Amino acid sequence: MGTVVMYSSVSVDGFIADDNDQPGPLFDWLSGGDVPLDDSGALTVSQTSYDYVRPYWDQIAVTIAGRRVFDMTDGWDGKPPSGIDHVVVVTHRPPPEGWAPEAPFHFVDGIEAAVAKAQELAGERIVEVAAGDVGGQVLAAGLVDEVRMDVVPVVFGSGKRYFGSVDAQHLLEDPDVVIPGNRVLHLRYRVRTAAGG
Repeated sequence: MGTVVMYSSVSVDGFIADDNDQPGPLFDWLSGGDVPLDDSGALTVSQTSYDYVRPYWDQIAVTIAGRRVFDMTDGWDGKPPSGIDHVVVVTHRPPPEGWAPEAPFHFVDGIEAAVAKAQELAGERIVEVAAGDVGGQVLAAGLVDEVRMDVVPVVFGSGKRYFGSVDAQHLLEDPDVVIPGNRVLHLRYRVRTAAGG
């Protein structure tokens, strides 16, 4: 099975959005360089960020997101973001009225079922879990292998937490990636298994 990775851009004080679900400057680094990150030309990063982010993005097969993110993005108009093959939406509600059944979106009740479906779809490729409440639940259930953060030099003070409402301690290994980019610090941690700590 592929690696399950919790991922997002995050403020220095641990928030992925402000109290109004706005990311503020968290994605400014994605337009702060001169190397195109994708074919759209809208995302341009430093060469250092490109060398780290592009290979990672190319390995992602499935993204797991909550219904709130799905609704806020209008379901990405039925097309998974950033060239990802499938999106698994954790929800207790059915797909929206008029939703195209052929769109590569899968509506699943519960995080365990979502991870199982995502891993089935991904095969050996990466399953990405959006940070926030759903990501925090997947971490708390012991189903996350890696935590990746693009840390942006801003302090929000309050907002939507990277780890959602996680209320217990979870140990990570020492970072095995620490890469400074333009207005971003790329970090990767492996999640410590129970045997390791």
